[in-house]
Amino acid sequence: MSESIFSRIINREIPADIVHEDDQCLAFRDINPQAPVHILIIPKKAIPTVNDITEEDEKTVGHLYTVAARIAKEEGIDGDGFRTVMNCNEHGGQSVYHIHLHLIGGKALGWPPFPNG
Repeated sequence: MSESIFSRIINREIPADIVHEDDQCLAFRDINPQAPVHILIIPKKAIPTVNDITEEDEKTVGHLYTVAARIAKEEGIDGDGFRTVMNCNEHGGQSVYHIHLHLIGGKALGWPPFPNG
């Protein structure tokens, strides 16, 4: 797999507004936010798509959700609610091939997310 923009953020080659980091993951504010709170939570291990997650990765992927809940509380969106999304491949809306969990909130979110698409 070629190096992604997320690998470059993990390696501090590209700046990001980091809100959380630990040994398994990094979380930072999206540069094109779709809501008042839009944070990307990425594993430090490069996993291209959801299709590439293995049993070995289960703890890491679960950790992304634990971190999302913690950040939602810190951002004050846990009470009203938020959305977590992980896109997969082109038709799923994935644009960076390094899995990432979107934490989106701070306003009421519609469903379906893309009613005219």
